[in-house]
Amino acid sequence: MIREMRHGDADAVLEIYRLGLDTGEASFETEVPAWLVWDRKYHPFCRLVYARDERVLGWAALSPVSARDCYRGVAEVSIYVDTGHRGAGIGNRLMAALIETSEEYGIWTLNSSIFADNRATQRLHLRHGFREVGYRERIAQHHGRWRDTLLLERRSRRVGVS
Repeated sequence: MIREMRHGDADAVLEIYRLGLDTGEASFETEVPAWLVWDRKYHPFCRLVYARDERVLGWAALSPVSARDCYRGVAEVSIYVDTGHRGAGIGNRLMAALIETSEEYGIWTLNSSIFADNRATQRLHLRHGFREVGYRERIAQHHGRWRDTLLLERRSRRVGVS
């Protein structure tokens, strides 16, 4: 059910992203970008979808945290699940697959910045070995209200350990 993202998945990926943005709890972003903008943001590898009967129900991807070569093994996690399928373990499966795939591509650190009151996403990350490394109070406004974020990090036990 988890496979590499295909170009033909673009519409479903962007729709699931829109559904996440509509909750007001997924991102500071407020508009879904065009596919070419989305495509440039993320690494060309570690793009996964969870599909059932070829219908995409969730996706995960990594974006670089910096263009500097010394950070080539550090990436930011994005995971989105169709709102009608949350709580079914899709995010958990995507995170496990994303971690495994990221290590195959030499990623030694995964980062996430999430809204501090998004407990479900926090639990997902902690379940997969992330730890809280920072708390940013009133870092930015979202829909007219100040939001706090948690910075979470997961260090690989296989990549970048020597």
